[in-house]
Amino acid sequence: MTMPHERTRSIIQARDFLVDLSRNQALPESIRNEARRLLRHYPTSKEILLAGKVEEQMKNGLPTPFLSSKIDYEAVAKNLQ
Repeated sequence: MTMPHERTRSIIQARDFLVDLSRNQALPESIRNEARRLLRHYPTSKEILLAGKVEEQMKNGLPTPFLSSKIDYEAVAKNLQ
């Protein structure tokens, strides 16, 4: 089962990967353009972490939030204590 902090980290890493693709001159221009196109609407890491914080503060009936305000397990565990 994927934990919210793992999901959050993966989303942030996917953005970083798209940035890397968009800048890699060794790749075809069509790939770089597609990465740039996707990045236009992709949330920043700050926006993703903020969404996690909002979800953590909401009492929406879900057993756990979808995202987290932290990306490492130690920080998440510290907040649970």
